[in-house]
Amino acid sequence: MNLKQFVKQHREDWKRLEAYITMLHKKRKKVSGQDIDSFHQLYQKAAQHLSYSQTYFPTDDVTAYLNGLVSKSHNILYKDQMTSFQQVRYFFRSKFIGLLLEQWKYVVVAMMLFIVGGLASFLSVMNDPLHLYSIISSDMAYGVDPERLGAGHDSIDSSLMSAEIMTNNIQVAILAFASGITFGLLTVYLLIYNGILIGALAAVFWHAGMSYEFWAYIVPHGMIELVAIFIAGGAGLLMGHKLFVPGLYSRRYQLKVQAKRSVQLFLGTIPLFIIAGIIEGFITPSSLSLEMKYLVAFLTVIGLIVYIIYGKLSLERNRRVKID
Repeated sequence: MNLKQFVKQHREDWKRLEAYITMLHKKRKKVSGQDIDSFHQLYQKAAQHLSYSQTYFPTDDVTAYLNGLVSKSHNILYKDQMTSFQQVRYFFRSKFIGLLLEQWKYVVVAMMLFIVGGLASFLSVMNDPLHLYSIISSDMAYGVDPERLGAGHDSIDSSLMSAEIMTNNIQVAILAFASGITFGLLTVYLLIYNGILIGALAAVFWHAGMSYEFWAYIVPHGMIELVAIFIAGGAGLLMGHKLFVPGLYSRRYQLKVQAKRSVQLFLGTIPLFIIAGIIEGFITPSSLSLEMKYLVAFLTVIGLIVYIIYGKLSLERNRRVKID
């Protein structure tokens, strides 16, 4: 769109944001939660408009105007975040949860892709165990031995295993979200393929009558690990979708905006991978009873639910506190 169309389309939103800035500075009346939500949404829109204007109208007065408007709004929203520690705390306590709640549909799609791959391979290998050799590499297939599950606890260096697993999982997540640049196609492949691997292995242990044991060694770290991968995959799908269907904006602009959002979503998963790596390195290969391992899995799920609920409440609380 040209400059006149750009200004005409968004001018009313900018005026509304100016009115909120004036109201919040003067504080002459009580501000409702709805006012704060509207102000926050208008600020986010203005920030996107500024990015677009800097790309296509860098020397025009509207860019300078939007820069000032966004700066004033930012100062009101984030005036209490002066130190790096406060910024990190705010990100994990509120910002990340806010992004996650905004983009939850992409995370659900990522989960469904993984489940589809897992169910397909499970049913395939369940019907014919020889299908395992057409799903995974021969070396991996020959190395699958249900009888060895849980063997060799004393020979495992837990600290080394934890570090290696954590590094590998983060690499998978990076690839999943970065693959959004391929319009999300590689992200889709990675999610389905990882589901296929888990489903095929689950079917092998089902044939051996060891499903209970198999999942006891998967779910303690797997619950939190898979959530992190689904979030990273959802970030890649978000980027891919916006590139494939850019809407009113160019693909270059959508890449600039959505890449930033996807990176933020990915960064929020790093603590989850760290926790999953610790569990997989120290608890999964330990001699704890299978019931205790299932209990660990249950506690991780509860912890994730509590974290999301707390983050959502904190996000709402922050929106109200920032005007005081």
